[in-house]
Amino acid sequence: MAKEVISVIINVLICFAVVFLITHFVGQRTVVSGKSMEDTLSNGDNLIVDKISYRIHDPERFDVIVFPYKEEEDTYYIKRIIGLPGETVYIDGSGNIYINGEILEENYGTETILNAGNASTEIILKNDEYFVLGDNRNNSTDSRMIGCIKHDDIVGKAWLRVYPFNSFGLVDNIE
Repeated sequence: MAKEVISVIINVLICFAVVFLITHFVGQRTVVSGKSMEDTLSNGDNLIVDKISYRIHDPERFDVIVFPYKEEEDTYYIKRIIGLPGETVYIDGSGNIYINGEILEENYGTETILNAGNASTEIILKNDEYFVLGDNRNNSTDSRMIGCIKHDDIVGKAWLRVYPFNSFGLVDNIE
């Protein structure tokens, strides 16, 4: 009887260890809260965040990333990378986004940017910084307000939408 109890305890501890390792180093579930990423992601969408990719390679332009909001504990933001390390980002009065002096060709924003925020003057990204925007540009708290995101602060890449089930799919394929 004692061997069975010890065996069960060991198996439970192994399960907890595996879950801990997976959620801290491989992936985690995140729920979208708010409208800042519409039409790509909606309030209540459940995502799996890939925590491994950025250990192998750097984030790329247009990746959807998850990072902590430093002003509120246990709050994470989901935004799209627009500017990469070493680049200069500027948003003009007409809402055009410039990267290194050239207009960024992209189709993720749902409307013309009305508030350029910090990007109304050129922002030069440091070697470990990214400029991020929500896809719902006029309803998003992003790098225009909170500043650039450091590489070490990125939790991971939004990889898979698992709920709602009728919208199941890779985040890269959502437009």
